Amino acid sequence: MSTPDLSMSQPDAPTINVEPEHTAPHGYTSNKDAYLKRLKRIEGQVRGIARMVEDDKYCIDILTQVAAATKALHAVSLGLVEEHIGHCVVGAASEPNPEARAEQIDAKVKEATDAIGRLLR
Repeated sequence: MSTPDLSMSQPDAPTINVEPEHTAPHGYTSNKDAYLKRLKRIEGQVRGIARMVEDDKYCIDILTQVAAATKALHAVSLGLVEEHIGHCVVGAASEPNPEARAEQIDAKVKEATDAIGRLLR
C-alpha cells in the first residue's frame, strides 16, 4: 500500500491572487469581526486535527473533524458570496451610465460565478 502524497505544493493547483484589487469598502466589511471570529475558530479546529494525527487518533474521528472544518469554511464562503452579490453586484446595478452598468454587472456576476465554480471543485 503506497503512502499518499500530502505535500502542500501541487503544481496543478490554481494560483490565488491575494492582492487587493478594489479600494472601495467590501460587502463583508460590516461583518468583518464575525468573519474573523469564525475563521479563528476554524483555525483552531484545523490545529486540533493536526494534533489528532500527531497523536495517532482513529481515522474516522479525524475525518469527522475534517468534515466539520470543511463545512465551517463552506459557510464562510457562502456568506462571502452572498455579501458579494448583495454589495458588489447590486452596487454595479446602480451605475448611472447604462453601458458601463451592463459591463460592471456582467463583470461582478462573472466574479461570483467563477468563485462559486472554485468552491465546487
